[in-house]
Amino acid sequence: MAYDLSKGAPAPGPEAQVFKAYVATVTLYADRAQIRRKFMGKVTGAKDSVVALGDVIKAQFKEPTRLVNGYVQLATEQDRGQLRIATAEAQKAIANNSRTVLFTWNQRETYVAYLAAVNAGVQAQGGNPFG
Repeated sequence: MAYDLSKGAPAPGPEAQVFKAYVATVTLYADRAQIRRKFMGKVTGAKDSVVALGDVIKAQFKEPTRLVNGYVQLATEQDRGQLRIATAEAQKAIANNSRTVLFTWNQRETYVAYLAAVNAGVQAQGGNPFG
């Protein structure tokens, strides 16, 4: 892609990073995360979404194990009630959330890379990914 380097043209941004998760693909830009789901990922009610990293109030996460899938949720103001409740219903709500991406045991390296990139992106936007 050729960039216009003339006076007044915007500087090219960093390249997008792509992470393949369980039934979803996340494209992480400097200012947003674009989550696209496969058909099976939409069955639970989660939809494709775009999350502005500046809107993220906390990056909730659970590491994948051999028995249980892990996840990274980009929690926004819409999730504030769920951040206070720690029950099985809250876990179900997290898994069905459009801003949550699941990772299997075999995807744990991708999970670690995605979580690190999200935390860096949220901090770059002036937020605190740890709440």
